[in-house]
Amino acid sequence: MEKQILFLGKIINFKSEGNGQTVVLLHGFLESIQIWEEFSELLSQKFNVVAIDLPGHGKTDNFSEVHTMEFMADAVKAVLDFLNIGNCVMIGHSMGGYTTLAFAEKYPEYLKGFCLFHSQAEADSPEAKINRDRTVKIVEKDSIGFISNFIPDLFVHENIKRFDKKIEVMKTRAMKTSKEGIIAALLGMKERTSKLNFLKTINIPVLFIVGKQDKRIPTETVLQQAALPSHSEILILGNVGHMGYIEAKEETLKAVVCFVEKLAGH
Repeated sequence: MEKQILFLGKIINFKSEGNGQTVVLLHGFLESIQIWEEFSELLSQKFNVVAIDLPGHGKTDNFSEVHTMEFMADAVKAVLDFLNIGNCVMIGHSMGGYTTLAFAEKYPEYLKGFCLFHSQAEADSPEAKINRDRTVKIVEKDSIGFISNFIPDLFVHENIKRFDKKIEVMKTRAMKTSKEGIIAALLGMKERTSKLNFLKTINIPVLFIVGKQDKRIPTETVLQQAALPSHSEILILGNVGHMGYIEAKEETLKAVVCFVEKLAGH
């Protein structure tokens, strides 16, 4: 069942189900807790699963013109504090991974480990920042057109037909995201700082999940970053783009369950 809390006078929407070790699921850009439906259902048979709509996404309110990754991390912490959860394993997809890194740096005592699911620790390059600004202008003019093109491009080309129904559902859901929420997230990602040095210092396990055909996060980039923490695990998926929890559901679910079980001491 979905629930809401007030944070800075506005609503944060989340869902909590199951018992045992807490696993926190953080969605990516233009997504919501709905992307985790199948994952949540299966994970909650073993764990306490908390999925959170990040600021400006799903049923969570917009807070400001820019939602930094640190601000999103604060919103996540507010939910965990409300639920009285003091330790968890955090799984962050794409922008949710950027939020996870910000959370890990600010609130390390909450984490037993975390997973960067099609995500990485570098800041935007100057070229990427220009692209973010360009995207903001496109969204201001035609957010529906932007979403229609953006979502299918997250998948490997040959998977687009295979998952066409899921892609249409994702588009419909993404179109409910307000222009303000989309732009605040784009500007927040543009502002994010490098967490490479932070990765070198952490002493909790990190799981990296990589799609070999991911157009947004190059495999080579993640392989280099996976060498930085003292304890890393990596799952590299062939014929997968940026959407492994759909394109390779069984493999990614198995990797997450295995990772969490080890950390929970099962």
